[in-house]
Amino acid sequence: MSDPSAEAGTTEVGTTEAEEAPAASPAAPAVQAAPAAPAAADDGARPNRRKVREGLVVSNSMDKTAVVAVIERVRHPRYDRTVQRTKRLYVHVEANDVKVGDRVRVAETRPLSKLKHWRLLEVLERAK
Repeated sequence: MSDPSAEAGTTEVGTTEAEEAPAASPAAPAVQAAPAAPAAADDGARPNRRKVREGLVVSNSMDKTAVVAVIERVRHPRYDRTVQRTKRLYVHVEANDVKVGDRVRVAETRPLSKLKHWRLLEVLERAK
């Protein structure tokens, strides 16, 4: 209890509490954390980008909507054979300019209707 350093306000290393206070201030951690945040923003890529798929237009009879069949090849879990799985995506087409048989690229978007959650990015190949 009669430690002279405790009474003088110094630490074990020999510095005073007044000298250590600026290093432990709340502003110091904010300065260190600030460079990490803009680096992720400057990257340009979001961590959860929206899905992009390519498929074939199988129906365009609705107004501003097309049905695109996307074929996915997967290995069967039991038989180890490659099987094709087909998904039918309802795609928003603002210009109504796609025909059955067109090869298109679509991107995921917010829900536009009960079934329509995709939008047309580009037409890759026109039907012949």
